[in-house]
Amino acid sequence: MAECSHDCSNCSSKCSKESLLAPANAASRVKHVIGVVSGKGGVGKSLVTSMLAVTMARRGYRTAVLDADITGPSIPKAFGLKPGTVEGSDLGMFPVQTKTGIEVMSLNLLVDDETKPVVWRGPVIAGTVKQFWTDVVWGEVDFMFVDMPPGTGDVPLTVFQSLPLDGIVIVTSPQELVSMIVEKAVNMAKLMDIEVLGLVENYSYIVCPDCGKVIRPYGESKINSLAKEYGTEVLAELPIDPELASVVDKGVVELFEGDYMDRAADLIEKSLNK
Repeated sequence: MAECSHDCSNCSSKCSKESLLAPANAASRVKHVIGVVSGKGGVGKSLVTSMLAVTMARRGYRTAVLDADITGPSIPKAFGLKPGTVEGSDLGMFPVQTKTGIEVMSLNLLVDDETKPVVWRGPVIAGTVKQFWTDVVWGEVDFMFVDMPPGTGDVPLTVFQSLPLDGIVIVTSPQELVSMIVEKAVNMAKLMDIEVLGLVENYSYIVCPDCGKVIRPYGESKINSLAKEYGTEVLAELPIDPELASVVDKGVVELFEGDYMDRAADLIEKSLNK
């Protein structure tokens, strides 16, 4: 048998994409799974994941976050969740609920010390992510957001192949390198036959607190032309906002009142309910 190229779009093999999917926990009923990805680190992927989950929860949806960034988990910090708080039974592990009822599973909720490094090889990390799907009792969930590590390595490949993704959201920033980095993520999605739901640009601009002038520290945004080139949508352009940074650092992202992700939520609802 020839080695798998992971290119589902041109694959002549008799194996189907469905056969690669890992079974969900028997007590889980997850309607929609959305991956949040980036081509590089430090662009605010976990921030976008948290804000998407909060926005959808405010709209009355049962929402969950699967933190697949095993070596750099940030989701518990954003929601103010403490390490070592996961409980389990014969059914499996139970996700930890945030103050507003969002279900979260992350490695930092399983360890006693959230500052200890995870020094694991790729297959072990990928296996842990798969277990967060198969061994966690998610219950009834309308929208699950999967916060993935940057790049196109073991974990993104595992998520793309093992979880029933409805699509991905690509998070980026305005620097010149953006087009190449976004293209890598888009091309991986095409290889795996996964829909790109849209792009989110972080660090897009600053609003002067004194005069209200919009300042673009990285120059004019190219997000609209990129979205047009790749045939997708611009879901959001996020500013550099000290208030938002503060609530995340304090673990109270659910208290942020901004509407930055409303358009993203509108387009995701429309795309997945069509």
